[in-house]
Amino acid sequence: MIRLLILLLLALIIGVGLSLGLQHDLGYVRISLGHYLIETNFWVGLGLMIAFVALLLALAGLVRKLTRGTGVVTHWLAKGQQRRARKRTTEGLLALAEGNWPQARKRLEASAEHADTPLINYLAAAQAASESGDHDAVDDLLRKAYESTPGSDLAVGITQAQLQLNANRLEQALATLVRLRKQAPHHPFLLKLLKTVYLRLEDWRELSRLLPELRKRQLGNPEELDSLERTVWHKLLHRASEEAVRQGSRSLEPLTRLWDELPGSMRRDEHTIRVYAELLAKDGDEAQAETLLRKVLRNHWSDELVSLYGRVCGAKPDEQLLAAQRWLQDRPNNPDLLLALGRLSLRNELWGKAREYFETSLHLRRSHETLAELSRLNAHMAQDESNVKLLMQGLVRDSGLPDLPMPRA
Repeated sequence: MIRLLILLLLALIIGVGLSLGLQHDLGYVRISLGHYLIETNFWVGLGLMIAFVALLLALAGLVRKLTRGTGVVTHWLAKGQQRRARKRTTEGLLALAEGNWPQARKRLEASAEHADTPLINYLAAAQAASESGDHDAVDDLLRKAYESTPGSDLAVGITQAQLQLNANRLEQALATLVRLRKQAPHHPFLLKLLKTVYLRLEDWRELSRLLPELRKRQLGNPEELDSLERTVWHKLLHRASEEAVRQGSRSLEPLTRLWDELPGSMRRDEHTIRVYAELLAKDGDEAQAETLLRKVLRNHWSDELVSLYGRVCGAKPDEQLLAAQRWLQDRPNNPDLLLALGRLSLRNELWGKAREYFETSLHLRRSHETLAELSRLNAHMAQDESNVKLLMQGLVRDSGLPDLPMPRA
């Protein structure tokens, strides 16, 4: 209201001023432009000038409105493209989940340019192309994914490695992961993928180098990592044994050198000790195998290792037998030890003692292995009747036959 009164007051003052000016002197304005001449009084000229300025201001306002209107239209068109991109992206992801690879790739790639997150579109389209077996398209889509989003090198690289792994392109996957590890050496998922690739490539040496990092980052429960570590070193031990055989000089240097490389936990693991001792014996050094087993069994008892101890032939069979007999004092009812003692007695040609050990072991636990040893010994001792009865009893028990009356002999 006050603003309106002020405007009315200004208009009144201007009107009065103009009226007084017109009464006092009309003035004279002359404008010459080339061959044209414009003559008028001052007040008409002033009015025309004011009208001209008002026209310019009106045109400027119109231009601003038109420009603003174009921005609104552009914004509206962009919003429409984004809505369509979201819809096609959703359709593409649904097709991907349903296994419709061509449709998924088409929808996702077409909508990537206007999508809110083009990186996801391109990565998902690359997965669809990989499932279709189009590896060239996969590489192209991954390149577009990388270009669409700065700082996406690691995400794109990991996706590429996964797709290569799924397509059984193991060498390419390994190259990708090795490159990425230089960029992120401790990335958990990257390390897990490396473990998978090494396993499928049976690259036991690289796995042995990766295992400490897997343990440090706790990438797997301890039982799984223990089992994996055992498998890795067992494979490497067998490979070293094969290398020693190929050398042809009966040198066990590759095998013994590898044993020295084993982590302390593996050198104390009874399953690994057994594998190493078996390989030593197989490759011709039973004496070293016996020495190793005796040392281990003196400090750490293992039924598995004492069974192997009875199979290897040490440099001095009599001392080997005495060592096992000392263990029997603390474990008089151990069937594995008794079986081993029977075999060691055979090595020392103590036939009766061997038979006694076998019979005691068999009494404590029915074992096909012990039964076979006792039967073989009886056959060579001309104990045919006892041997037949022993074998028959074992056959009846192991077959689960019912207790039925039989004719007397």
